[in-house]
Amino acid sequence: MVRSIGADHVVDYTRDDFADGGERYDVLVDSAASRSLSDCMRALTPEGTYVNFGYPGGRWVGGFGRSLMTRALSPFVSQRMREFIATATREDLVVLKDLIEAGKVAPVIDRAYPLSETPDALRYVLEGHARGKVVVTV
Repeated sequence: MVRSIGADHVVDYTRDDFADGGERYDVLVDSAASRSLSDCMRALTPEGTYVNFGYPGGRWVGGFGRSLMTRALSPFVSQRMREFIATATREDLVVLKDLIEAGKVAPVIDRAYPLSETPDALRYVLEGHARGKVVVTV
């Protein structure tokens, strides 16, 4: 699925370990934050870039533990440590809508749930294995 939307290289975390030392990456986009930050850094080239946009819950700081670690570590390493937090304006959403309607962007929807099954949708998302967006229809 990830290749179909344009990725050049994909690692299936259920079969392969990206941090096993066999390959180094220029960019590592971490959407799940399920591996330690040191594992991620070890998988990067010395000038590589780590981009975090997955925030798993933590015991003391909720979902911002990885974000805090990324910021704290950034000044002390050669790799670029970045986090991605999306902010969308109304104008951004109109452009996105137009791109979708023109067929230039295809959203990846894993599952759709009716509003009455919202708790099931949330449980599925929290399991951490969604392969696209999970939609609640109204």
